[in-house]
Amino acid sequence: MQIDINTKMITLIGKPLAQSFSARMQNKAYEAAGLNMVFFYTEPEKEQLGDIIKGLRYMNIAGFSVTKPYKVDVIPYLDELDPLCAKMGATNTVVKTATGKLIGYNTDGIGFYTGLIEETNIKVDQCVFFCFGGGGAGRAMCSILAHKGAKKIYITDIFETSSRALVEDINAKFAPVAEWVPYGDFSKVAACDVVLNASGIGMGHSLGETPLPSKFVKRSQIYFDACYNPNKTQFLLNAEEKGCKIVNGLSMLLYQGAVQLELWAGVKPPIKVMRQELLNIIAEEGEPMPVQKKQLA
Repeated sequence: MQIDINTKMITLIGKPLAQSFSARMQNKAYEAAGLNMVFFYTEPEKEQLGDIIKGLRYMNIAGFSVTKPYKVDVIPYLDELDPLCAKMGATNTVVKTATGKLIGYNTDGIGFYTGLIEETNIKVDQCVFFCFGGGGAGRAMCSILAHKGAKKIYITDIFETSSRALVEDINAKFAPVAEWVPYGDFSKVAACDVVLNASGIGMGHSLGETPLPSKFVKRSQIYFDACYNPNKTQFLLNAEEKGCKIVNGLSMLLYQGAVQLELWAGVKPPIKVMRQELLNIIAEEGEPMPVQKKQLA
């Protein structure tokens, strides 16, 4: 990679980022597409977020990416939001325009939807969903499902205000299909076709944990986890053991990243190259090992 005065920079803002595959995937894509761009990581504390974004405005950036836990917190620092992003209430992609404006988009939703349909071939308008997590990822995933005509979406989060707010936003801005569920209440799971984990439980410091006790898993269900590192979280392992179809977040990462590249550079993304680089990383790194395994049995 040749870095020069014209290199356009893109950073991923979030914390923690040690488990992220984004930099390798994006940089490989830039190389394949012949783009003079570089992707790197930034791990700020919440109180530093405004200063970092203010600084980025004066740097040679094409934009930046946002991940947990700042997909909602970043919005007040932006100039505009794409209409769908505004309805979702969370952004993971920011584009710097030629006039210096910072415009927020959400590619998580379409990335999730594209990967889910590719992996499962489900008809969203015929399915009932249960989602763990009402933060940035949960907002994008549940919002796109409502946008695509989901029959029903149950949403829960350890932070009640997050899940309640998401339910209210979906019902007001998309369709009246969302219902709040108290955290720890698993009674609605049995009625669902697809169970989603957008909580982050099962990765990083919670490696080996799951938000759903295995006794509530039904063989006929599909299980999706937005996490991709590890390849199979405890949430997915429990479902796989019951014979369920399982999907991890790798396809979501791939397709949301492809849309990001198109927004930042205006070129068709080299999806085959990006997919292969993700597979290379998995082959090289293997599965992370928990410091102390915890799980709900």
